[in-house]
Amino acid sequence: MQAVCAQKVRDQWLEKNGPRELELLFRAIVYHPSVPILVTDAEGKSQDASAGARRLFGVPREQLLGKRVDEFTAESAKEEVQRLWTVLNEVGHHDGTLPVLGPDGSTRQVAYSAKAHVLPVRHVMALQDQADASGTPGRTPSWVQDYAMFLLDADGDIAVWYDGAVRIYGYQAAEVMGRSLAVVSPHQPTAKVILLEDLYRTTMAGHLGTERLHKRKDGSQFWANTILMALRDSDGKLQGFAGAVRDFTERHELDEKLLRQRARARTVELEASDVAVVTGEFDQIPDANDAFLKMTGYSRQELTEGRIHWSDLTAPEYSAADEFAHEEGLRFGACTPYERQLVAKNGTLIPVRVVIATLKLAPFRWIAVVQDLRDRQRLERAEESEPATAENFGEIVGSSLALQRVQRQVEMVAPTDANVLILGETGTGKELVARAIHRLSPRCDRTFITLNCAAIPTGLLESELFGYERGAFTGALTQKLGRFELAHKGTLFLDEVGDIPLDLQPKLLRALQEKSFERLGGTKTIPIDVRLIAATNRDLAAMMGDKLFRSDLYYRLKVFPITTPALRDRTEDIPVLARHFMAKYAEKMNRVIDTISLETMRALMAWPWPGNIRELENFIERSVILSRGPTLRVPLEEIHRDSMPALAGSATLEQVEREHITRVLRESNGVVTTAATRLGLHRTTLNAMMRKLGITRKDL
Repeated sequence: MQAVCAQKVRDQWLEKNGPRELELLFRAIVYHPSVPILVTDAEGKSQDASAGARRLFGVPREQLLGKRVDEFTAESAKEEVQRLWTVLNEVGHHDGTLPVLGPDGSTRQVAYSAKAHVLPVRHVMALQDQADASGTPGRTPSWVQDYAMFLLDADGDIAVWYDGAVRIYGYQAAEVMGRSLAVVSPHQPTAKVILLEDLYRTTMAGHLGTERLHKRKDGSQFWANTILMALRDSDGKLQGFAGAVRDFTERHELDEKLLRQRARARTVELEASDVAVVTGEFDQIPDANDAFLKMTGYSRQELTEGRIHWSDLTAPEYSAADEFAHEEGLRFGACTPYERQLVAKNGTLIPVRVVIATLKLAPFRWIAVVQDLRDRQRLERAEESEPATAENFGEIVGSSLALQRVQRQVEMVAPTDANVLILGETGTGKELVARAIHRLSPRCDRTFITLNCAAIPTGLLESELFGYERGAFTGALTQKLGRFELAHKGTLFLDEVGDIPLDLQPKLLRALQEKSFERLGGTKTIPIDVRLIAATNRDLAAMMGDKLFRSDLYYRLKVFPITTPALRDRTEDIPVLARHFMAKYAEKMNRVIDTISLETMRALMAWPWPGNIRELENFIERSVILSRGPTLRVPLEEIHRDSMPALAGSATLEQVEREHITRVLRESNGVVTTAATRLGLHRTTLNAMMRKLGITRKDL
């Protein structure tokens, strides 16, 4: 009875507060697109407008809000517009063309595609000027379709299911209410586990963006771009999740094409003296540093008063690239660095390199790091490079789109001396990516020095990095060279860089900026020429907010970020990885094993691999040891779904956290420091969570 009452209270909270959060989520999606999009009420009055809509109608956003669509159409189309809203409210969708008046009084035909009640009393109208329709009259871009908006309770069960979700998935609200969102997954054996992992990641980070296959009621599948946002009450208690889904089947191919084009883009050395930083909320610019103001010619007052928007600084031909970057930011945290042009106050075009990152989904703030490329020597256009070979990427095995994306980024940054920050969960092969960058760089014939910052005691890390002079401290009987000095003219890889103590970070920053350092106990300044690659599985942006990581060091390291995908996001690579590790360890143990059964391979692909590639490799090595014939013998009971901790749909967040932390502690052999590193937490924080959740060593 108590559980039923708690569920009722939660549902009431979601119905009251959820739509407000969904409205913010919806605005984050439609605010930046280059395609003209209007959000209207049932009478056709504009409630919001994208940057593309402002350009199409030729008026500021403020002049669109509250106006009916027929106020921007020719007199002859007034009745047609009224009929449009009648049909839209009855049927739920409507396509056609309208004669739209320009600011100069001219008329042009505009195609539209309207969807009703994406949110309560919120219609979406995507438009396209027929002059820009690429020879396809009366048709809007096929990827501008519909938005499935919904609310989930804290267990991942559907609490509210709006009309857009009905149109996209084919399920009526009554058919899915109270059911797990896993109902839309085509991978039913693993759907609930994948959903629980998504909800856990959403709870921890505040939001989560994914792109994977979903299925409709009729069984057909499509590429779904999904954004989830955690909903909490005033006390911070999780109440549920807001979700937005778009059918990205055709856009998925366009995104991959754009990524390939970026991979062939010319490379530049990212060692500029001035880096401009601008922060935004939706399309507005609340703040910008002096370098950005100097670059664009605007005053801080002009930008921050809301008169100038980010889209106003965009040359029209780059608006689609900006939209893609914001979508990447929502999905991955930060976009791939790309080149574009800013429009300065005097109208001149400024070539820049941009990285856009989403800091928090609520209140939808983002930050753009902008580098001025005007003073750079113009490089010749890069020729089509030869396909990357397996030798180029060492032991990086696989051919999935997610891995290809990483390989393209490696090819793009390797020829430069830019600092690289490799992000990703533990066990995803960050060191292999670092070695691949070194192997493809001009420094490939020089040394590659590694240092795991989490494996060195805090008091010894400074001497490991910079070395020490004889007599610098008790026991320093001889001079010692540090890793920076050993990596001179080569590459230095700092793994687990998030574990560098706060008091040591200024010295590391100075060494990177000045390209010189002093040994511990020494007075001589030693110049260095080192290419730095750093890696971490921790959220450095969150650590900055907690004053645990310096922002200036963060931006110095994150010149070119690369995110290694988790194995669960590249399941198509599991067969080739499994065969690779099987051959490797069979040869090492002098065994003849050349077959993996279909049942085994299906089980391997169904398992989520929380430890990623490292867990898979260790599992295959253990399987090779157990095998006595030509077929790999796998302990299937260890990776059977039933062997996973019981996390039913009714599991609480506390139960999910307890099971996850316990599993990581077991995999770390009970070493709290190692487990804390894998979880992206401080050791003291993990100890506090263990006490709160009642986890003791006897549970391991």
